Amino acid sequence: MIDYCLETGRLYESRRYHNAVFVGFDQDGTPRYAAIRGTTSTRYMGEVAGSDKRYSFSIPASENSTELHLFESAIDLLSYCTLKHLAGRDWRQAHKLSLAGIYRPRTNGEDSTPPSALTHYLQCFPQVNRLVLHLDNDEPGRLAAATIQRLLSPALLISDEPPKFGKDVNNELMEFRRRRGEPSR
Repeated sequence: MIDYCLETGRLYESRRYHNAVFVGFDQDGTPRYAAIRGTTSTRYMGEVAGSDKRYSFSIPASENSTELHLFESAIDLLSYCTLKHLAGRDWRQAHKLSLAGIYRPRTNGEDSTPPSALTHYLQCFPQVNRLVLHLDNDEPGRLAAATIQRLLSPALLISDEPPKFGKDVNNELMEFRRRRGEPSR
């Protein structure tokens, strides 16, 4: 899957700081979003100036899928793909989308709206009728999952599948590898 991301321009290493850059594209294949994540012990996270979150990092299904899996980060999305691959499953079978950070619903009583990346993706892929949430196992992640379910459940079949171990899908992958005796980075 890393090869796929490199070949399609979805992932590259920045020249100056050697950060991982996760790219999101519009329907014409034009880059519109880029998330930057540090690869050293210094925990750096940012976005390229001018990024449009509607085009967040995603991996479309290889076929006409009606299912979309939703994640808080590109790392969680790729971790999920890795878990599918390790289980012998086709990791390109369904659409996958990162929200490029936690979606924060409004808390002051105003009506919330779904995340712009999710709304836009659903407009681009109108055949999607099932949404699978893989948001974090923390208070913001659980609140976001509940709000997305409340807002979109009339139109979509929604399944909430938080990580079985740890805070996020990447923690789940690391725990899976630890139990198998594999080294983690």
